[in-house]
This record gives sequence, C-alpha cells and structure tokens, in this order.
Amino acid sequence: MIDKRRDAPGADNGGEFLLVDKPLDWTSFDVVAKIRNAYNAAGHKRKVGHCGTLDPRATGLLILATGKKTKQIAGLEALDKVYEGIIKLGVMTESHDTETPEHSSSSVSHLLAEDIHAAAASLEGKQMQKPPMHSAVWHKGKRLYELARKGVQVPERKSREITVHRFEILSVELPFIRFRLDVSKGAYIRVLAHDLGQKLGVGGYLYSLRRIAIGSFNVTDATSVNDIVESIGKQDNRTAE
Repeated sequence: MIDKRRDAPGADNGGEFLLVDKPLDWTSFDVVAKIRNAYNAAGHKRKVGHCGTLDPRATGLLILATGKKTKQIAGLEALDKVYEGIIKLGVMTESHDTETPEHSSSSVSHLLAEDIHAAAASLEGKQMQKPPMHSAVWHKGKRLYELARKGVQVPERKSREITVHRFEILSVELPFIRFRLDVSKGAYIRVLAHDLGQKLGVGGYLYSLRRIAIGSFNVTDATSVNDIVESIGKQDNRTAE
C-alpha cells in the first residue's frame, strides 16, 4: 500500500514524498541532486530518489521519495501517467523531440482534423514499443542517449509492452496539435508523437510536454524546486535516515 501523505520537507518522520513541478531543461537527476544537497546543507542525512524519469525537455510532475519512503519507489513507478503537450507535424527530429534539429519537411495542408483524431485513436491499446536512442535506458554500461550523442546506434534495443489508455486530440492548429495522453508505465511519449506522424504520412515530433498526473498524484499539488529548497532550509537541524 502506497502511503500518499506528503509532509513538510525536512520533517523527521523517516521520509516523505515531495511533489515537484520539474522545470524545463532539468534532468530528473538534477532535481534529486538539488534536493539532496539542500538536505545536506540543512544538516539532514536523507536518502533521495525519484519515482519515474521525466525527460529534460519536459516539465511537470516529478515525485521524489526521501528516507524510508524510498522503499516505495517501485510502487509509484508502476502507476499510470497522464501527459499534455504539443506535436508538430510535417517535420521530424532524430530524438523525436526538440533536443535535435528538424529534418525531412512535408506539407500538412491536406490533413483534416478527422484524419488526425483517427490516427491518434488507432494508437490506443496495448503495443510493443522500442525505447528511443535518446533515452536513459542502459546498454552495456552506458545510457542510450550518451551513445546517440556520439552518433552510435543500437538497433537491438529491446521492445517493451505498454498500454495507451487514451490518446485525445485537444485542438488542431496545423502544423501543431495539442493532445492529452493517459498511458501505462514505460511509455515514451516522443515515440508516440513520431508514430502519429508516420501514420499520417507527414512525420512529426514532440514539440512540448508536461506531465499532469501519476496515479492519483496531480501536478496542481506540486511545488517548485526553489520553494522546496527554501522550506528545507528553514527546518531545524536534525538527522533522518
């Protein structure tokens, strides 16, 4: 059973969950390091881990677990997730997001809204998805994104089963479309954006992304990194596991 209580940062209770609104261009590891350093600076000895990676080019809900709550990370990682974002059609990128330059432009003037809605609906359900090269998956001791940035490709990347519970198109203003996705653990939204572009025959990539929810946890309850650091700094010095 996951304990959903969220206590004040620094509370000496053996651990807590911190709901963070991750800023753009921060890695999940950057956030963990920042919070861990804040605890250390305040005189606390506190383990810190994150419950599900969020890409640097994405913002939104990132759950951190501290102290004894880190034992519950696996349970949180298994929860379904909800995202909102924008896909740009008619062009692609190597990373399937804004990390790498655009290439292979195509006209989107012939696309109809109903075509886009139908293509999104066709991607719902269970499917096998191969992790993108620009991802944090390990391969022979290195992250795939480290190899990708060196121009190395790993074609034998192992596919994993995911479930797209819902792929909703919120608005169409070509070449941009706004969407909302409800997916299972392990789903790469960048890959789904790429797949949508391929189904429409024009290409596409993930232009922006925000994680809205993880299970029953919502980004509306999240706090900025700076505010959490400030709250930790105001706590009395004490030690927690």
